[in-house]
Amino acid sequence: MVLHQFDYLLAIGTIFAALDAWNIGANDVANSWATSVAARSVTYLQAMILGSIMEFAGSVGVGARVADTIRTKVVDTTLFANDPALLMLGMVCAVVASSLYLTMATRFGLPVSTTHSIMGGVIGMGVAAVGADGIQWVGSSINDGVVSVFLAWVIAPGLAGAFASIIFLVTKYGVLLRSNPVYKAFAVVPIYFGITASLLCMLLLWKGGSYKVTLSNAEIAGTIIGVGAAWALLVTIFLMPWLYRVVILEDWQLRFWHIPLGPLLLRRGEVPPPPADGSGVVQDFYAGRLTKEQLAARRAAQTGDSEMAAGAVVSSTSNPSAPTDGEKGATITKDDSSYSHDHSEPAPAQPQIKTIVGPRPAGPWHSGAVLFWYVKWALFRGIDQDVLSSQQEKSVISSDVEELHAHAAHYDNKTEYMYSFLQIMTAAAASFTHGANDIANAIGPYATVFQLWKDGALPEKGKADVPVWILVFGASCLVIGLWTYGYNIMRNLGNRITLQSPSRGFSMELGSAVTVILATRLKLPVSTTQCITGATVGVGLCSGTWRTINWRLVAWIYMGWFITLPVAGIISGCLMGIIINAPRWGYSG
Repeated sequence: MVLHQFDYLLAIGTIFAALDAWNIGANDVANSWATSVAARSVTYLQAMILGSIMEFAGSVGVGARVADTIRTKVVDTTLFANDPALLMLGMVCAVVASSLYLTMATRFGLPVSTTHSIMGGVIGMGVAAVGADGIQWVGSSINDGVVSVFLAWVIAPGLAGAFASIIFLVTKYGVLLRSNPVYKAFAVVPIYFGITASLLCMLLLWKGGSYKVTLSNAEIAGTIIGVGAAWALLVTIFLMPWLYRVVILEDWQLRFWHIPLGPLLLRRGEVPPPPADGSGVVQDFYAGRLTKEQLAARRAAQTGDSEMAAGAVVSSTSNPSAPTDGEKGATITKDDSSYSHDHSEPAPAQPQIKTIVGPRPAGPWHSGAVLFWYVKWALFRGIDQDVLSSQQEKSVISSDVEELHAHAAHYDNKTEYMYSFLQIMTAAAASFTHGANDIANAIGPYATVFQLWKDGALPEKGKADVPVWILVFGASCLVIGLWTYGYNIMRNLGNRITLQSPSRGFSMELGSAVTVILATRLKLPVSTTQCITGATVGVGLCSGTWRTINWRLVAWIYMGWFITLPVAGIISGCLMGIIINAPRWGYSG
């Protein structure tokens, strides 16, 4: 029986479920791609396109067709058996509270857990409706109950930081600081590709979505190893010859669509001279990032201390023990925690971003040109944001970003370029699995509202069916959020925490993925946001000094995790309590 008397609840739930999904795109998805954009492995526009494709494919293709009525399993739904409409109201309040809190967090640049946000909303409405005794505060295992949220604050960032640090230290001392690091990278990159593919296959098999895995443990192990070996072989056959021509021979004529030619590329002749206006094959991943000597020289010049400026430049070039670029992957300065491929050259300016919106044309607001400009502004204003440059802007939480970056190492650009492909792969796969799983934070409660409205009774076994149109609806709102406001989170989770580069970013993303895989297998409730933040801090500390980390911003982010559940819970509980206990006409007391 359709509960038409509560059509307004369905309408309100639809609006705020859309806002919740929009915020998941602007908050959760943005932090999945923040390291890739900050490291310059992809441009902001490329990240938006890849993120949209992978999130939409994960949400609609393998997204959960069945969602828990109370996704976080903290409220006993059987308590609402006699009044299912009350549960419908409660889920609407939970979604409203979650979406409002996420909007506030995204506005202030707080990367928070969307899972904990909806969990707080559910707890708040549960306390208001059935009392605190109806909440499962401590479960029978580590992954049940509200206490699991507090454990996640320590487990997720700690494990991710440890795994990411191990991966980066192996890369740093096995490749980046060795003589001829590019050739070392050629040897290990296919292995990294194979390991990454195996881990991501493991993530898909264990974390999954709507599909069912019927393989035995031995078959799963064989599939994981086979996928990794097959992918490493394909990379060796097709990608490595292309990288050899591009990185070693600097073949400026090759484009990415030449990759399928594989070994045939090795038969190409000599590389012709590049055009005079060519910008080079491999970009400078550290453009605009000053070393300690460059920063000291520039600040001394700004204050008029020419003697100090000259001394700073000389100190970066007069180290007799420093090997040349051809001998080592980095030049070691007097501070052994800081490396640079070239200290003596001034840091190039930040690349100029191409605008899509452009300036507002002249004329009245109702003219065709101005109206078209407003449409472009609404659709593409987020894409026009210069995320990389804005990361260096000083604010209360960003501290002195230039000083922060000056304590971090600068490695060989060609070697970094090799790792950019690995970083894109890990970011795309993480985005796919995020769409398959975390979209349920928005559509799970909404699917419950829809089914209660349609059937007038609690879903069987505490599960609510999720129609495909709801998956498409949620995924579309998520993608819109990523495009229109994702830049706000990317600014904070990029270079504002620590210096980013492809080798660092790959280690962060793979360390985060390993943590999610392990937590999935052990059924531990961890947040992808907390994992990537912990991994970022862990890799930043691998420079050998705590000065490479913006601890003020880390504390700001951690504060956001801490307040997520109580704030969402208070909003939801107040809404639920006011509505169900409010006086009304005919109320007799």
